[in-house]
Amino acid sequence: MRTGDLVADPDIDDVQKRMDGALEALRREFQGLRTGRASVSLLEPITVEAYGAKMPIAQVGTLGVPEPRMITVQVWDKAVVAATERAIREANLGLNPMRDGQLLRIPIPELSEDRRRELSKIAARYGEQARVAIRNVRRDGMDMLKRMEREGELSQDEQKVWAEEIQELTDQHIKAVDDALAAKEKEIMQV
Repeated sequence: MRTGDLVADPDIDDVQKRMDGALEALRREFQGLRTGRASVSLLEPITVEAYGAKMPIAQVGTLGVPEPRMITVQVWDKAVVAATERAIREANLGLNPMRDGQLLRIPIPELSEDRRRELSKIAARYGEQARVAIRNVRRDGMDMLKRMEREGELSQDEQKVWAEEIQELTDQHIKAVDDALAAKEKEIMQV
């Protein structure tokens, strides 16, 4: 759709990279939604309030899987153990850590029908966050086009062509989110 006689090309590649980034983040979050086996990726999205800042859980301790249904977090600093435990509880993953000194043991519960529905809701929330991120990138791209048109870098017709391209990218990425969410929900609900 790009025309060769544009005064300045809008940075559509940046828009696409940012939308791809939102999809990649969604895939990483979905990896954390294991359906019955313990996986450290389940805890990776969690941030811990430590040292006056929010830090990824992997930066406050060592994550491990000693058994198929158990995750451990060996917290490096005693002062951060309670904050780490609280962050895991408040992540709405249905996990209940048990403290043993600086070691947190997190048993992975059996997947009951309720737990499957709960995981499905978490997956839907992750999907909606990805859609919102993609729409925000779209808005930023459209704002860039309007600014370029105001500054005389694009004609009105060129702005419309680029806007259609951004909308097409948005539609493709939203569909990819919906497809990934449907596949993850099917996997979660499978007994």
